[in-house]
Amino acid sequence: MQNYKTTFFKLALKHEVLRFGSFTLKSGRVSPYFFNLGRIASGGALRELAHAYADAIQASGLEFDLLFGPAYKGIPLAAAVACAMAERGRDLPFAYNRKEAKDHGEGGVLVGADVSGKRILIVDDVLTAGTALRESHGLLVRAGALPVAAITALDRQEVGPNGRGAVAELVENTKISVISLVTVQDLLLYLQGSDGDPATIAAIQAYQARYGVPASA
Repeated sequence: MQNYKTTFFKLALKHEVLRFGSFTLKSGRVSPYFFNLGRIASGGALRELAHAYADAIQASGLEFDLLFGPAYKGIPLAAAVACAMAERGRDLPFAYNRKEAKDHGEGGVLVGADVSGKRILIVDDVLTAGTALRESHGLLVRAGALPVAAITALDRQEVGPNGRGAVAELVENTKISVISLVTVQDLLLYLQGSDGDPATIAAIQAYQARYGVPASA
């Protein structure tokens, strides 16, 4: 497992970004784990998280011009990742959106660097159904940008109501590539290799057997 994945899991568990138990999700599914990147709420923790994102971006070899953070959680993420990349010698522009269009001042829904004609990397927190990423893709395309990829912290690797994986659908519908710092399979490997609670591991395995993307998908 890459170092940035291990670093991320340690950070996530320390700050209770990852919690284990019984959680009813927006989809109605009852999950044995809950992921909330909003628990990263200090400068030091955000800096560590941003460098994990930067490690994953560099390892991916993606070619892009600009970082985009979807409102709301993607906004501080994109800004922090831009800082982390600048520390490594690449000064990237970034932009983000408002939830509602502003009708005064500069107006519009986009804030920050001009996205027109730029290859965009969307930076977000978690991929479950992919709805937020599809919305960001549409917004950027309408603004004249070229979204080429998205990066999230966690891919839950779940199928939707139609039985298809969220990543596969997103890639098919938008033609962008999707990378994640970690997946739920990475989580299982980490827990198994660090003496994680056997009951928790078994519960996640059972959940994935029921709702997870098949290995061949």
